[in-house]
Amino acid sequence: MSAAHSDNNYYLPNPSAWPVITSAGLFSLALGFVLMMNSIKAGSWIMLSGAAIIILMMIRWFGQVIAESESGTYNTQVDRSFRWGMAWFIFSEVMFFAAFFGALFYVRHFAVQWLGADDLLWPGYDASWPTAGPKGPLPITPDTAAGLNQFSPMGAWGIPAINTLILLTSGATVTWAHWGLLKDNRAQLITGLFLTVALGISFLTLQAFEYVHAYTELGLTLKAGVYGATFFMLTGFHGLHVTLGTIMLIVILGRSIVGHFRPDHHFGFEAVAWYWHFVDVVWLGLFIFVYWL
Repeated sequence: MSAAHSDNNYYLPNPSAWPVITSAGLFSLALGFVLMMNSIKAGSWIMLSGAAIIILMMIRWFGQVIAESESGTYNTQVDRSFRWGMAWFIFSEVMFFAAFFGALFYVRHFAVQWLGADDLLWPGYDASWPTAGPKGPLPITPDTAAGLNQFSPMGAWGIPAINTLILLTSGATVTWAHWGLLKDNRAQLITGLFLTVALGISFLTLQAFEYVHAYTELGLTLKAGVYGATFFMLTGFHGLHVTLGTIMLIVILGRSIVGHFRPDHHFGFEAVAWYWHFVDVVWLGLFIFVYWL
């Protein structure tokens, strides 16, 4: 662990093996998932080993950073570096979701219309959204095409609307917790974080119920053509981000309970709050463009 530095010096951390370990974990996780998708038996074990490596990294590496922060090792230069790093990370996440939103926009407003022009696929092809897309037994005829859209799209005014209210409320509770921290009101900080965690878990529970409903009652699956693919890719990746955000909030809640963070020194809290607000904004886009319109 590096010694503390004054604000006028540039902080240089000691060499660490954790970035290499993290890369190995991510590679194993991705490789195992690909092998599992191709029905290779070793895939699931490789994927689980990668997940275990990542979990170990999160506990040990993040714990090391927390210990260094609480010991006064970091100065204002490090604080600025953390802020820029988190800002660029969130920007990369914005670009990640922008790619999926772009794919959805392209399919809805261009690809489907082009395929429906001049009976390009088959006479009577319904070039409207939502669609399963050109999929089915070959050769495709109007008779076989009639069975290609056998699913019901997910409506907006049910669980999605409730989840929107939940995430908007969670954005307010985490902001309220931040106000409590700035006022050095530990009870308000802990209560606000607890409510935010509870709302995050509620969101994930309802989304899991929504997925079960889609698969068992609506016929809406990941294989239900282009609509199913875009729906589950966008909502699934967002759910993954909510899961990660909830885990981070639980860690921050635990740190708050044991007395971490001060009104003038709490970037760890701010970083998680930034991430959570980003998750909220992405969900608003999902609700409007995936569920509503």
